[in-house]
Amino acid sequence: MIASAFSVTRTSADLATEMMALFGRDAGGEAARRASQSRNRGNVIGYCAWRQAQRLIMVLDSQATRGTVH
Repeated sequence: MIASAFSVTRTSADLATEMMALFGRDAGGEAARRASQSRNRGNVIGYCAWRQAQRLIMVLDSQATRGTVH
């Protein structure tokens, strides 16, 4: 699998941290659910924020090393 690059904003980092604290291993799924709700409501900004949080949760939850590690 090739990981695509993404930037982490303070908002997405805060959302990911909060979701992981509240939902544990289910945090990624909950973020995806909230992204879908935002999309269905036409809230593009909310959708993008939740998707970024979901991607960050997936990266943080993964045991695999991606990219260069310093």
